[in-house]
Amino acid sequence: MMKFIVTWTYRPEHRDAVHKRFLEGGGSLPEGVTQIGRWMAAGRNFGVAVYETNDASALARNALNWSDLMDVDVVPALSDHEAGALVAELAAASR
Repeated sequence: MMKFIVTWTYRPEHRDAVHKRFLEGGGSLPEGVTQIGRWMAAGRNFGVAVYETNDASALARNALNWSDLMDVDVVPALSDHEAGALVAELAAASR
């Protein structure tokens, strides 16, 4: 399964609409997506989540469902172990 970091930011004038949609079930996950963690910045207008899925289009669809109210970024994520192996591979190839 691939991991993804999702961040979102909304403008202050969209706060009430964002909260309403979230409370009405807009924070539910698409099928095939597992949430590792989700955090909202206290008193701020942004948040971050880590999800696991083999269906990146499910996360993209979810981001599009929120794009009228907020900016959402979805990026692939690597663990330290995975990133370390990649860095070692690149270092060896550049010698």
